[in-house]
Formats: sequence, C-alpha cells, structure tokens
Amino acid sequence: MMPSFKRCCMAVVGSMLLSGAAFAADLKIGVVQAVRVLEAAPQAEAAKKKLETEFASRDKQLLADQKSLKTLEDRLAKDAAIMSETERGRLERDIIEKRRDIKRSSEEFREDVNFRRNEEFGKIQRQIVEAIKQIADEQKYDVVLGEGVIYASKAVDMTDAVIERLKKTK
Repeated sequence: MMPSFKRCCMAVVGSMLLSGAAFAADLKIGVVQAVRVLEAAPQAEAAKKKLETEFASRDKQLLADQKSLKTLEDRLAKDAAIMSETERGRLERDIIEKRRDIKRSSEEFREDVNFRRNEEFGKIQRQIVEAIKQIADEQKYDVVLGEGVIYASKAVDMTDAVIERLKKTK
C-alpha cells in the first residue's frame, strides 16, 4: 500500500510541475530597473532643483555663520596674547556659543532637507509605480519585477518605456 501511495503522490507532484511549466510559458513578464528610471526621470531633476532653490538661503546663511566663526577663531589665535583676560574670555564664550548655534542649525538643516527630499522623491516613486502599472495594463504584462533581478533580456525590460512615459507626464 505504501509504494502505491508514494507513486500516486509522485504522479500528482509531477503533473503539478508540468502544468506549472506550461502555465509559466504563457506568462508575460516585464522588468524595470528602478534606479535607472529614477536617474533618468525629468521629475527627479525638477525635484532636485526645487530643493536646491528652497534651501539655498539657509545653506548660504550656514556658510556665512561658519565663515564668521572662523574669523573669530583666527582673531583669538592671533590676538590672544595681547588681549585682556576678560576680553579673551568673552571671545572664547562667543566662539563656543557660535559653534553650538552652527551645530544646531546644521542638524536642523540636514533634517529639513532629508524630510523634504523624502517627501519629493516619495511623490516621484508613486508616479513611477503608476507609470509601470499603466504600461503593464496596456501591454498585458502578467508580472513586472523590479529590484533583485540579476539578468533580464531586452525583450522583458520595460525601463525605457517607463522613462518615456514619465517624460510625457512631466
């Protein structure tokens, strides 16, 4: 009884494998290189420029503050020997306070830039996914793969089509 049960199971598994192979032959599979799409999408370039413009004044202010701090540090290094004790102490406190302010401002600046970058690129990622879905529907793809694909032939690579679609929806 046991050998016939094993044969029956083997037959079922074999037929499943054969039907799976036949089913897989009818699948239309597409591949998208997300990194390449993001690099080539005009929306990404527009987002970078938007962020640069948005944060340019704060960046300039940080640079000016750092230059001011450098001037104070140079003055202390140069004139410390001829300064009075009170004057030198006040200048040292000013330098410490300025460093603290610059550090805090730099951290806030980085956090704000990262938050806005994530916000903008999140929008772009949603546009990319929507473009992929549209192309997949129009061209009747059954499966579209993204990251983790080691090799894909040109026949299944949808990357250029996605880039073109994004350029049209600029």
